[in-house]
Amino acid sequence: MNATRHAGWLAAMGSWLIVGWCLPGPSPAFGQGLPNETPARLVIPADDFDHVRRDVMIPMRDGVKLHTVILVPKGANRAPMLLTRTPYSADVLTGHAPSAHLGPVLDGYDNPADVIVEEGYIRVVQDIRGKYGSEGDYVMNRPLRGPLNPTTVDHATDTYDTIDWLVKNVPESNGRVGILGISYDGFLTLMALVDPHPALKVAVPMNPMVDGWVGDDWFHNGAFRQQNMPYVFEQEATRANEARWWTTHDDDYDLFMGAGSAGELGKRRRLDQVGFWRKLTEHPAYDAFWQQQAVDKLLAARPLAVPVMIVHGLWDQEDIYGALAVYRALEPKDVNNDRVHLVIGPWYHGQQIEEASRLGAIRFNADTAYEFRHRFLKPFLARFLKEGAPAAPVPPVAAFETGTNRWLELGAWPAGCPADCRVEPRRLYLGTGLTAGFDEPKAGGTAFEEYVSDPAKPVPYRQRPIQGVGYGEDATWSIWLVDDQREASGRPDVLTFVSPVLSEPLKISGSPVANLVASTSGTDSDWVVKLIDVYPGQVGGQPGMGGYQLMVSGDIFRGRYRESLETPKPIEPGVPLPYRFALPAANHVFLPGHRVMVQVQSSWFPLYDRNPQTFVPNIFFARPEDYRTAVQRVHHAPGQASFVELPVAVEKR
Repeated sequence: MNATRHAGWLAAMGSWLIVGWCLPGPSPAFGQGLPNETPARLVIPADDFDHVRRDVMIPMRDGVKLHTVILVPKGANRAPMLLTRTPYSADVLTGHAPSAHLGPVLDGYDNPADVIVEEGYIRVVQDIRGKYGSEGDYVMNRPLRGPLNPTTVDHATDTYDTIDWLVKNVPESNGRVGILGISYDGFLTLMALVDPHPALKVAVPMNPMVDGWVGDDWFHNGAFRQQNMPYVFEQEATRANEARWWTTHDDDYDLFMGAGSAGELGKRRRLDQVGFWRKLTEHPAYDAFWQQQAVDKLLAARPLAVPVMIVHGLWDQEDIYGALAVYRALEPKDVNNDRVHLVIGPWYHGQQIEEASRLGAIRFNADTAYEFRHRFLKPFLARFLKEGAPAAPVPPVAAFETGTNRWLELGAWPAGCPADCRVEPRRLYLGTGLTAGFDEPKAGGTAFEEYVSDPAKPVPYRQRPIQGVGYGEDATWSIWLVDDQREASGRPDVLTFVSPVLSEPLKISGSPVANLVASTSGTDSDWVVKLIDVYPGQVGGQPGMGGYQLMVSGDIFRGRYRESLETPKPIEPGVPLPYRFALPAANHVFLPGHRVMVQVQSSWFPLYDRNPQTFVPNIFFARPEDYRTAVQRVHHAPGQASFVELPVAVEKR
């Protein structure tokens, strides 16, 4: 019964009872009541269940108690524990199905259920302080104790205290604990590496939130990811996420255009009631607030005490920066090349614990997530958590190569192949006549290509109508990074540079780097660069893939931070200036018969807020009159060449 019908039924019954009270004559049963049919304490027979569930409140050092669910396989003895700490409800993460069997109960977000069940792990999931069943105050990505956190507790201390309690109070365990988690829970996994408990033997951060300004959830190179505003609201408005963001349009493009700026939409929705929104609008630049929270920087300053497997998705639509940033911070500490492992898969955010034989229209010919869990994750966990487990070889780096669709086992990242090749930078120049190639520009051609960027008609980041961020059965948010880019390539406000048809494979392994020499008639500008694999006109056995434009890597850069990420500065109108920024990593082969494409544009809406193209102190609060059209030029004359630096794998000589 839905809420509206239920309320109407209660109103009708209330009226009937009032009328009944007014009728003449006594009512023998009235006032005597009926026995309560709900038991004072519900007892569920345990015989059908293959596990025992315990709900406990674990005390922290400051007296706050954290709600924790412990699932112990029946008959477990000296079993290791796998811990996840979450802001997304321990009850939900341990109750995906009303089943007596542990597999269906765990078959959902954050749980590699097949590995947990097959290996007999004790599963532990905990609500972090301030969320759901836990006590205390909630702070988004609570910083470590220090300048941004004057208290005595943080996620590192809470994890330490939790593990200390678990090894003393779970008699079925062997005293060894591993921690894993995806996204926010991946961030919490990394926090466990700060002054870790001795019983913590292994950590698996997957798609972790690491640096919210450079390239994860909140900004990318200064451009604000405004479609995450509903998440900020729902995550902080209430302890149990009961409050829901509301929309007035089926198309998010219209919703955000109607408000004008992100700040204005936040004002209309009273988003200033939640503390993190105020922090976002107060810190649009890469100041100390962001720098002191960057997890890769924090871990780089600490010793490596716990073996780590870092898991990254090549098409992670939410946290495409963090995993590899952490790898770069930790790998130099791994002197024997056996403590820091990296897995790179062809996945959207969190797909490694789901079915992953395809991503959108792209097929991989095998369940790549199953291969990851059983070929790499399972032996890695067992090696450090199980007593007497064989030291199964797990490569330092396992990277799925898209295009050829195969796993590569590598000694480090980036590396083009297991042996006999190296990765070297090679410039793909953006040339006259919207061409792309490896030859330097020559004199005599046109000096630039240009387009008009109109904030009143920003370039959609995907085909309209555009859904909000969502994860339901019909949601497509997870696959937007592999959308066909032909929709954008036909627009007059998108420059499209295309190479000749390739006659041999072109393998890239690492992060492409955009190097634009560009000018604008405005005083501020965003620059979006996309590296794209253009399929042949027809593809045998794959109807619909003919001419497909697959974005292999792409990102945005806010021009005001060209000289300093900390201090924004107006752009001098009409002057060609260099813009250099890294794109997300790729491990891809452009096959013969394909072409390489680079698209350049100045908006990616409504995922990112619009740049008014007029310098204002804070774009969150740009006024309608600040938004102006601008003529954008990408230069390619000798001495002013624009190019994308590709990390090309070449054979050693």
